[in-house]
Amino acid sequence: MKLLLLTAALLLTIFNTTAEDDPTVATVNGVKIRKSLFDKTFTQNLLFVSNQSVTREKVLNDLINRILGIQRAKSNRLQYNPEVKYKMEDILYHAQISKDLEPRFKKIVVTDDEVKDYYSKFNEYRTAQILFRVRANPDKEEEEKAQEQAFKVYDALKKKPNMFAELANRYSQSKSAPNGGDMGFQPAVQLAPEYFKAINGKSVGHITTPVRSQYGYHIIKVLAVKDYDAINTTFYKKVVYDRKRDKVLADYFQELRKNAKVDIDKKYLK
Repeated sequence: MKLLLLTAALLLTIFNTTAEDDPTVATVNGVKIRKSLFDKTFTQNLLFVSNQSVTREKVLNDLINRILGIQRAKSNRLQYNPEVKYKMEDILYHAQISKDLEPRFKKIVVTDDEVKDYYSKFNEYRTAQILFRVRANPDKEEEEKAQEQAFKVYDALKKKPNMFAELANRYSQSKSAPNGGDMGFQPAVQLAPEYFKAINGKSVGHITTPVRSQYGYHIIKVLAVKDYDAINTTFYKKVVYDRKRDKVLADYFQELRKNAKVDIDKKYLK
């Protein structure tokens, strides 16, 4: 995807170049492929693993085919198609953010102490679950039925907590059901926020009351908590980096909103 965007940007800037020191390699229906673009694209192709040999002829043919495809799309006025237009605007959106924020992103530093601090608040738990699924927009009957089943199983677990694996095998609608509901160790960023909130700080063996998330109702059992010394620190540095990056993004859009007129009809948020 990055190569696609970079190539698109190069096409916009280099196809119209008329400098004498940038000769034309090929012309396609009046569009010139300059040597600078050809050389850059050839070098980029060498950086990626492929099952085809990278030759200058193949790279040139790919560029010619790309121009022909773009010309055909324009002749069919695809740039005015609402779906295509949205995708083009999405590229502009990401390109603008990259242009404005890349210098700030490069300044982000993550220390070992910051990773430890994060992990002290977001431990990695091994859990098992019994999931009663509901659709994204369930009707009242479906919602009530799932909730009723979840609490019925939870009541049974209060009497016989050792039956968790058996009841997971019998009732859970999760892929982990055949394993007694065992989900293995999962970092907080890979769990629904309601799921993690229900288990955070709980001791091994704890069984939650039914928890509603976007997926349905979960009954969760805490099986283990991973020690800091056993975590993948590279992964968690990335997690902390992403949190810092998200803060930069939030501040950026807050700045933009100060000079923007935004009206919201809150009745549609209910």
